[in-house]
Amino acid sequence: MASVSDLSLGERIWYHSYRFRSVDPLPWQPPRVPLEEARVGVVTTAGVHLPGETPFEKVKGGDFSYRIIPGDTDPEELVTTHPSDAWDRSGVEEDGNTAMPLDRLRGMASREIIGEVAPRNLSFQGSITAPMRLLKRTAPEAAGLMADDGVHVVVLTPV
Repeated sequence: MASVSDLSLGERIWYHSYRFRSVDPLPWQPPRVPLEEARVGVVTTAGVHLPGETPFEKVKGGDFSYRIIPGDTDPEELVTTHPSDAWDRSGVEEDGNTAMPLDRLRGMASREIIGEVAPRNLSFQGSITAPMRLLKRTAPEAAGLMADDGVHVVVLTPV
C-alpha cells in the first residue's frame, strides 16, 4: 500500500473526502468439511491476470469485472494491470504468490493439509469506489462459479 505522502495532492484530497463504506457484520461461513478434505480457492483484488487477457481498466467507480485464474497456473506468469496508483505492486510483481498463492496451496495439498486447489480462482481489481454493480452482478456470478466448482474455502488476498 502506498503511504499518503506517495500520493499526488489530488489523490490525497480525494481519499480525504471519500465516504468509505463498511460492512457490519462481516459475512462468515465456517467450512462444512475438514480442511484436509477441502477444495480451496483464491480470490484476489490485486488486478492480476494471465498474459494476453483484457487488462483491468481505469473507469469511473472502478472496473467490476474479474478474471479467472486456473488452479494450475504458475503465479509468476501473472501480470498486474490494476490501474490504481494508491498501492505498491512491487511485492506482487516480485512474487506472484503474494496475490495468487497457488504454489503455496499446491504445497499444502501435497502435504494433505488441504484437500485440493480449486480449478478456477478469481482476480478482481480493488479500489472499486462504486460497488453496486459488483455487489449486484459480478459478486453473485463469481460466487456461483466457485460454488459450481465445489469450493469449500476461499483465501482472500486483498490489496
